[in-house]
Amino acid sequence: MQATAAYTHATKESILDLMRRRGIDRECYREMLDYTINLFETKGLDTEYYGYHNIRHELEVTYMTLLAMDQDMIAITQSDIEHLYVAALFHDLDPLKNVDKPHEESVLNFISRDENLQRQIRAAGIDFEIVKVLILRTTYPWAGEMKKNAEERALQCFERSDMTRDDHKFRSHVMEMGRYLSVIDRMSGYALGDFAKAMEMAKMNAHALGWSPSQIVRRAVTYFEDLLGNEDDMIGAIMQILPKQMRKNFYGTVLSFFQARQEEITIQAEHAYENLKLVPTIESINTRTDPEFISTLRHIFEQLPSPLQLEHAAFEESVMDPEIILTTLRVNSRNGKIVGYAKGGPLERYRLREEIRDENHGMSNTIFLEPMGLNIGYWGLGGGSGMRNMFIMQASAKKYTYLTSFALRDVVSARVDKEEAEFVARFDPERWDYYRISL
Repeated sequence: MQATAAYTHATKESILDLMRRRGIDRECYREMLDYTINLFETKGLDTEYYGYHNIRHELEVTYMTLLAMDQDMIAITQSDIEHLYVAALFHDLDPLKNVDKPHEESVLNFISRDENLQRQIRAAGIDFEIVKVLILRTTYPWAGEMKKNAEERALQCFERSDMTRDDHKFRSHVMEMGRYLSVIDRMSGYALGDFAKAMEMAKMNAHALGWSPSQIVRRAVTYFEDLLGNEDDMIGAIMQILPKQMRKNFYGTVLSFFQARQEEITIQAEHAYENLKLVPTIESINTRTDPEFISTLRHIFEQLPSPLQLEHAAFEESVMDPEIILTTLRVNSRNGKIVGYAKGGPLERYRLREEIRDENHGMSNTIFLEPMGLNIGYWGLGGGSGMRNMFIMQASAKKYTYLTSFALRDVVSARVDKEEAEFVARFDPERWDYYRISL
């Protein structure tokens, strides 16, 4: 939590510095920033939230929007700066959402009904209809029915605005500003960190959209191909303004995802040709105390998104604990390379979400399966199911009555019939639910 607060504070200070440089260091704009951060935090949507559209994303888009305004694609006036700042800060402001990805209509409805936000907008003296258009233009993908609906709503906003009702040239200018904001929205997080951060963002986005981990790299490659193919001129203009390290971050991430996809295809081909077999393995306690073995598992563990890294500080100790059940996934033999693991122990030793009220807690009859770790490229080949089945077999041998864990809602629903799984607690907007099966 300290890291969360520190990141939010540092990003906020960077935004405030840019606001001073851009001439919008007014009380109403600072109040908007504080109020937005407070809304995300009080609704549990800070950087510990397991979803892509958290406060980190909102602040990064705001920061990058202010940073890159000197690009040469669009001539941005002082009034434009103010409207873009507000649109960037509010573009995903939907704290009442029940799914991760905010719908632009829901965002606009929330802003329109929030008295504090409306008061701040009036104090700034900006045109809320222009802000609406800018937010609508961040609709993704900007194609098909979604684009058509957003354009129809934008037209209504233009007709209501005194600034655009009779000025079609300015309408085009606003739409270009919206395009600028849309590109910033899609690229900012990748320019503000290395590939490890980008991969965590991709995993969180995949989770939010209910994708299997096996689709993460493939969809990331498709995403960047679309972004670079359709927005190359705007990206080029933005890149000319960004510091060198940010440019390296963005293009380094793109290249790393393409390389990861090549490695993934190679692994899948080897598996299809039966040159690569995945072997779930029960590890002896002697092996589990070996420093190299622990280091290998730790590396896989660190690939999980941070909200899924349970017992982070005590990971090494838990691997060596004989009370913990541990299954690994090895390549080709029981002595082969380790590419994954499944680990868990008595429910009572874990501190789970406060909302969970498990009736079996304290009964010593339930084994908790932590989020499984698997190297990128090995998802979707059956290794995860193999590890889980072997984990369940060991739990049954130890006379546990129940197994609990977390999984995506669709996955749990599929297990209701197969394993008589039951939902113990459901969590929105993550849809990452706590469930139970009988052993």
